Amino acid sequence: MFSHPTHRTHRGLKPQDVLVLLKLLASQGKQWRMVDLAMELGISQSEVSLALGRAGYVGLFNSEKGELVKAALEEFLLHGLKYVFPAEFGMISRGIPTSHSAPPLAQKIVSGESDQYVWPHPDGEARGQSISPLCEWAPQAARKDPRLYELLALVDALRVGRARERALAAEELHKRLHAA
Repeated sequence: MFSHPTHRTHRGLKPQDVLVLLKLLASQGKQWRMVDLAMELGISQSEVSLALGRAGYVGLFNSEKGELVKAALEEFLLHGLKYVFPAEFGMISRGIPTSHSAPPLAQKIVSGESDQYVWPHPDGEARGQSISPLCEWAPQAARKDPRLYELLALVDALRVGRARERALAAEELHKRLHAA
């Protein structure tokens, strides 16, 4: 009989863990420190540490090497993320473009004003169907880092997109995960 130890139930991923992993991917090739990740993401250093611990526990981060497990992360993003952290739709609002409405997919998918997705934000430059960001810190972190912004938009395309948008997002994520 399998037991379900309660001390392990806190080990599941949280949305901010994915944000931390995407920030590491966006920072590929750069040395990183937890304090820098925390400042750039707008979360505490202890939360970054906990995020990396949880990601290590589920096999998305190699704590010993301090690096992403890219194949596992890709599999999770493509096939699990939308079920674990589904996007919630809200009203039409002003916000920051995401999914196919943001780079890099905005250059590949032509959509009308009525087919735009945004994260609600008072400083947003677009109007569209609001969707919940992956986590509350995502829009601010995205505004500081264009590479992270593109990754978050691609993740949103996987969370809410139609088949073509998901396929293009998967292709772009694959390129970024496996770039030298």
